[in-house]
Amino acid sequence: MRSVLVLLMLSAAWLAMPGFALPSAEAQPVAAKPRVFAPGVLEVIPPDLNPEETTSVHDIIELRANRQLNWQPKLIAPSRRLYSKAEGVRFRREIHQLEFAFKPFRMIYVDLPSPQGVMERRLVWYMVYRVVNRGSAIAPVEQDGGMYVTQETAGKPVKFSPHFVLEGQDVDAAGEKLYRAYLDRVIPAAVEPIRRRETPGRKLLTSVQMAEQTIPVSTGENEQPIWGVATWVDIDPEMDFFSVFVRGLTNAYRWEDPPGAYQAGQPPGTGRRFVRKTLQLNFWRPGDGLLAHESEVRFGPAPGKEALYGVDEGVAYRWLYR
Repeated sequence: MRSVLVLLMLSAAWLAMPGFALPSAEAQPVAAKPRVFAPGVLEVIPPDLNPEETTSVHDIIELRANRQLNWQPKLIAPSRRLYSKAEGVRFRREIHQLEFAFKPFRMIYVDLPSPQGVMERRLVWYMVYRVVNRGSAIAPVEQDGGMYVTQETAGKPVKFSPHFVLEGQDVDAAGEKLYRAYLDRVIPAAVEPIRRRETPGRKLLTSVQMAEQTIPVSTGENEQPIWGVATWVDIDPEMDFFSVFVRGLTNAYRWEDPPGAYQAGQPPGTGRRFVRKTLQLNFWRPGDGLLAHESEVRFGPAPGKEALYGVDEGVAYRWLYR
């Protein structure tokens, strides 16, 4: 009897090992009651709405590049010309943003097909996350006299088209950055093992499935979170410092028309450059490249290495345009 108990205990310990995945990736029925996470398991990034993001000032280069519009009027003021009105135009828009939360960075072994069609045991890096639409939105509202003020607006359902990039921050002996960037890959065979391990009782979506959803507004006790997972393979095992860049949580963006990029007669928008508000999450792993293990991954910049991430000491995440 004692030997049977020991065997059961060893089996349970083996099944609980980090990175273990059941052989079958077939979907399992979702449990009736989702797992309740202990405080601190989820790292929550609250919305960050800036009134300055609702307004931008640009020349309408498609008009300013047309010199025929730069004529000299005799009976009206030059400022009333279309050419003049196309200078320094204010563009106003409503900005919304989702709440983003994620579980600790993890790894799991999954059987995946190789290019030759042979099943291989592969190490998958992944991040399980949650998005909630708190109705966070602001917009410029015109007041009497033509002045504008930024006000909160009624929240509405929005789309989230996730774009995850895992980017290495390591440098070589000469101090030059070792460019390593990995786009989130949809790995259907990994989703169910990850769901069983991380979010039993909840549906877990890939980035493609997430983009198909409309995120409803959560109000009061009627919270409607949507859960997803970002997955990566073939990560360089020598990488010690890295960031995950998350785009799509907000519709805030900036744009510019570089001098000379647009020439008269070209299609509108030619040469225009857009950058979008992006969440940067910083991580580091003090292990080696021989045996990658999820327990090595720490959230936040490595002490003394903040310059690699472009942040100050202790800044685990930040919002930037890229």
